[in-house]
Parts: sequence; C-alpha cells; structure tokens
Amino acid sequence: MDTIFTARQLPLFASNTISTTQFEKKFERSGTFGDNMRLPVHRWFRYSAGYSANWVETLIKDKKQFVSNLAVLDPFAGIGTTLVASNVQKIRSFGFEAHPFIYRIARTKLRAIELDDREAIELYDEFFSTVITYTKQINLPDSPLIQKCYSEDALTDLITLRDVFLSKFDFATPYSELLWVTITSILRACSTAGTAQWQYVLPNKTKSKVLAPYEAFKDKANQIISDIQYTKQNNWPQMAQLIQTDSRIPSFNPSEEINFVITSPPYPNNYDYADSTRLEMMFWEEISGWADLQSRVRQYLVRSCSQHSAAERLELETLLEAPVLAPIREELADACDKLATIRLTKGGRKTYHTMAAAYFKDLGDVLHALNSIVSKTAEMCFVIGDSAPYGIYLPVDRWLGELALEAGFSSYHFEKIRDRNTKWKNRKHSVPLKEGHLWITR
Repeated sequence: MDTIFTARQLPLFASNTISTTQFEKKFERSGTFGDNMRLPVHRWFRYSAGYSANWVETLIKDKKQFVSNLAVLDPFAGIGTTLVASNVQKIRSFGFEAHPFIYRIARTKLRAIELDDREAIELYDEFFSTVITYTKQINLPDSPLIQKCYSEDALTDLITLRDVFLSKFDFATPYSELLWVTITSILRACSTAGTAQWQYVLPNKTKSKVLAPYEAFKDKANQIISDIQYTKQNNWPQMAQLIQTDSRIPSFNPSEEINFVITSPPYPNNYDYADSTRLEMMFWEEISGWADLQSRVRQYLVRSCSQHSAAERLELETLLEAPVLAPIREELADACDKLATIRLTKGGRKTYHTMAAAYFKDLGDVLHALNSIVSKTAEMCFVIGDSAPYGIYLPVDRWLGELALEAGFSSYHFEKIRDRNTKWKNRKHSVPLKEGHLWITR
C-alpha cells in the first residue's frame, strides 16, 4: 500500500477546502450537535452531548453589537464547541472541562489554529508508513466489549494503529495528538456495534455501514488537514483558554472580565457521561472496564446519574442540609422523599433520590463559583432540560433560577425551544418534558 500523506498532495487538499461563504449559506440555521459534523474542526469527533456551533456564533454576533471587549466562558466546555466558535468570531474565551478524555479532545481541536498543515502531512505520512510496515506481533485485547464491537480483521488494524502510536509517537507534540484524535474518532465508524442515543454502545445490535480502519483513518486525516488549512485561510485567531478543572470549585483566575457565559450543564436525566467514552478509554487501555469509570472519570463530574450517587453512597439528609439548597430545599426534599419511596418498588432500585439532591447542590455550587468569576454586567445562557425520574417531575429551569438568585444573581427567565418525551412508546414515564435556554443576569 502506498503512503498518501505527502507535501506534494497539498494542492489537492487545498482545492477541496470549503469557503466561508459556502459554510455560512449552508449552516446559518441553529440546531443540535449533529450540524457540527459538517463544520471545520468541530467535526473531528462526534459528541452528541453538545449543541450547535452555529447557535453559539449567533449569540456571540448579537452580543458583540452591544458589548465591547466581549469575553466568553463555558464552564462545561465538553469538546470545545463554544471555544472553537468564539475563535471563529475572534472573541476571547475560556472553558472548564473535568472529564480527562474529553478535555484532551477539546485541547487538540483548539490547537488546530497553531499547527502547520505541511508538518501535519509529514507526520501522517511518517505514521502511516510505519503502520503498513509494522511487523511486531499484535495481541488482540481480551476485553469482551472490545471483541464484541469489532471483527477480528478490523480490530487487528485498529490495534496496529494504536500500538504504532504508543510505541513511536505518543503525546510528544501537539502534532502527535492529531494522530491520537484521528484514531479515536474512527473507533465508532469501524465498529459493527450499534450506538444508543448519546453514544452508549450496544454490542448486541449491529449497524449496516462499517468502515475499514485504514481507509477511515486516511479519510479522517485528510479531513483534519483540510480543516487546519481552513483555519489559516480564514484567519482564525487562537483566543481560547481551556482549563482542566471542576466547575464547582474551578482553579481559575481570569485575566480579564468575563461578561458572557454560554454553556450546557448535564441534565438530571441519569445519563452517565463517563460511560459515554468507555469504548474509547478501554481501547486506549486507560481503563480495564466499567468499574474503573468512577475513579478515573465520574468522581470529577457533576452528579447527574444514579451510578454516580450510588458509587459515592450519598446520604439524602446530609445533601439536603447544604446551605446552597435553601431556596428549593422544601420542594426538593419532597421530590426526593417520593423518589426514595418509589425506588423500593422498582427492580433496579436506582438512587434517583440522592442523585437529584446531589445534582442541584452541584449546580448551586457552580452558580456560586460563577458569581465570583463573572463581571457585574455579565449575562449567562444555560441550555437545560427538565427531568422526571420514576415519573417524579423536577422543574429544573425554575429550581436552577432560584439557585442563581441565591448565589447572588439578580434575575432569570426561561425560553422553551422544544418539547421532549412526547412520544410515549418505550418511555419510562409519560410526563411531558421540555428543553430551552435559562437566561441569568447579574
């Protein structure tokens, strides 16, 4: 097999670059994270627990008309959607991310602006030349999850890519991190396993379209090189700072006033953000199984799933005593008591009662932290959704608004953008839910 990543091919990559005008015409609407998979740099890794980059850019454009020296903060940065969008709009931005695996993906994407496409091509060329001549014995993982997700041939090729990276490239430079993201981003596309909503892996379900690893790697590498060129041609500045920190107690001393917050915290809907990257982390041998997620990832995150609250053996009474919960304590305690009773009638006996209390305590702590960080004229926009575990409704927008007032903010209002849970088939309950923007001002 001939190598394909050479500097001589640069004109080919350049000719395939999509212009700014084409992107603006095609993606001027706002939507979900799925739209981002057609946008430069945003599309490097699919992370469906996110929102539209176009929507972020629209907010920033509107805000720039009225606020000079705009500086944006995203305390739940994820894979860097807000930060990349801020760079596109040439606005200073900051982001917090506590999930170590997701943080590395965001960091690599933000460095795209700083990289030279010719050096990236040379690296891909060197790497792939090593891969196709690699003669060391490949030991396939004995993980049942990994084995169920791939054919033997596909897994052999993927492990070859991984082993060559770890043995000869590793994380020595920002350029080699491109290799890591390239390999990571093709793991789902090369798997026969289905994927549930928000990236849970379903190895007992198969999908029809499965890519061959080497071809998938080459396609993704060409896409990344094209995107690096795009950032140069359109003069994207590097104005983002990403910090690996806990948004409840952030290690952050802003160098300038933060006057706009755009973010989407976890919803209290029992989605396990740690589990969403289990396949990738097991592939890279960062964890050996599901049990490792608590110590390696989950302990650093907002407590929005019952797996987290159960692992920490939380006590409801202790949680409810937290001063930060004062404005909603009575209502929250009532909901949690109902959940504590209902769980005893359920087979899974999920600890939704302590999860709910811990979730609102954590978000209260985040709001207190933000109040000490943002400027006196700051405005915040939270993309949030409500929840009804075991059919007990949690009015997330109102309760978070009340917690914001308790934290020192002056006002809040909620604007609904869509209904959720309107199709009752296969649902756990029939409580109508909604999603929208919670606006909070100083």
